[in-house]
Amino acid sequence: MGSSLPVQQKDFLWLNIRELPYFRGVLRAVEARFYQTIELAEPVLDLGCGDGHFASVAFEKPLSVGLDPWWKPVREAAGRRTYHLTLRGSGAVLPFGDESFASVVSNSVLEHIPNLEPVIEETARVLRPGGLFVFCVPNHRFLESLSIARFFDRLGLRFLAKPYRAFFNRISRHYHCDDYSTWKSRLENTGFEVVRHWDYFSPRALAVLEWGHYFGLPSLISRWLFKRWILVNSPWNLILTRKVCESVCHEPAEQPDGVYSFYIARRTS
Repeated sequence: MGSSLPVQQKDFLWLNIRELPYFRGVLRAVEARFYQTIELAEPVLDLGCGDGHFASVAFEKPLSVGLDPWWKPVREAAGRRTYHLTLRGSGAVLPFGDESFASVVSNSVLEHIPNLEPVIEETARVLRPGGLFVFCVPNHRFLESLSIARFFDRLGLRFLAKPYRAFFNRISRHYHCDDYSTWKSRLENTGFEVVRHWDYFSPRALAVLEWGHYFGLPSLISRWLFKRWILVNSPWNLILTRKVCESVCHEPAEQPDGVYSFYIARRTS
């Protein structure tokens, strides 16, 4: 099955920054492009679907099932009609029978799960042999590439760089920023083989994301008060935001020093 529209038919950057803080929007726009060339056989499980916004932008048609452990985003996802079925549940104990799905996607989710092995084991259990497991995560370069920490490093202030990296990792809710060999071993130990992987999002792009956490505070206030990240999502109000994000969004997909990694794995057994 073709899972989505060709890249040129959707403005992924606009579709994301009109509804999300720009630091999240630009990353999601980059990631949405990757799915346009991946054939996802149905039925498809979105593991850690959140509020369903990403899937609503990245895919042309509703996916089969969206699952997330938190009620609030599950209700939002159901309201978007992004999935045929939306459920609250744990990735470590998936409420599905063996070999229920032909494909599983999990976009920027696995890094937030402290005990990861049961989730990958359950993913393998519910995925049919030969089915694809497609996901993306920050990698081992993420923390080292943070611009403020690197500034401290250049000044010889490593006693400031280290706690800053720990702080940013904490607010990002990251438990795993692993390299390829770690992920390859983790996947092979649970019955997967890596079909393809690439690194993306350069350190320069990460700086846009990093500083966006601080410049994006008005979006957080808007979310608290009005239940919307972007209060006025008209093009004129987001001209500057778009200008800042465009060069990042359109950098080459594969970056040798990229701080995120995209994986396409196949269940082998």
